[in-house]
Amino acid sequence: MSLREIGAALREALREAKRVSKPRRFTQSVELIIALRDIDVRKPENRFTQVLPLPYKVGKGATIGVFASGDLYVRAKELGAELIVSKEELERIGHSKKEARKLAKACDFYLAEGPLMPLVARTLGRFLGPRGRMPQPVTASTNLNEVFDRLRRSVLIRLKDQPQIQVRIGKEGQPEDEIIENALTVLEFLADKLPRGLKNIERMYVKLTQGPAVQVRWKR
Repeated sequence: MSLREIGAALREALREAKRVSKPRRFTQSVELIIALRDIDVRKPENRFTQVLPLPYKVGKGATIGVFASGDLYVRAKELGAELIVSKEELERIGHSKKEARKLAKACDFYLAEGPLMPLVARTLGRFLGPRGRMPQPVTASTNLNEVFDRLRRSVLIRLKDQPQIQVRIGKEGQPEDEIIENALTVLEFLADKLPRGLKNIERMYVKLTQGPAVQVRWKR
């Protein structure tokens, strides 16, 4: 079955997930849950963490934190980074596990000026690493506009200790076509990444944040 045919099944599941979800006082995310089969996640070679750019932002886009100084600090601020941490602030935060843990949860993705990478690893590595959020190094010559645009549209796909992947593909109120295109991009990635491609998928579900999961039914 082609990805486009799966797209039709995804669309039906998305509509049903919206129908059965109760109204909430916040804008819920649309999530894609993929249960895998014939994958031994005990083997390190079968586990992965991947930053995947999508065609469309999930809502307003992923949040970005930057560890920088000087010109990079200014450029990150101009581009609207949700969090910017200087070397001095980073050194201070490194003395507080509570603050370090809080900072590691603050953003979806992180960037760090090259010279600050060792300090970031030393002070925050144990909090960022397990979440798959170690920062991408940047330099004065890095095109931050391009990096920000890519990360705003990106999601983190992780296959860790359970044969299941859960990823946000949209928000309530986002055009249906955008959500479906995002979902298909995830499936295209998995078709290339998994040993048997889409045949490694046992089941798929679509759900809103606090809504019930609706199974995606497609002919294999």
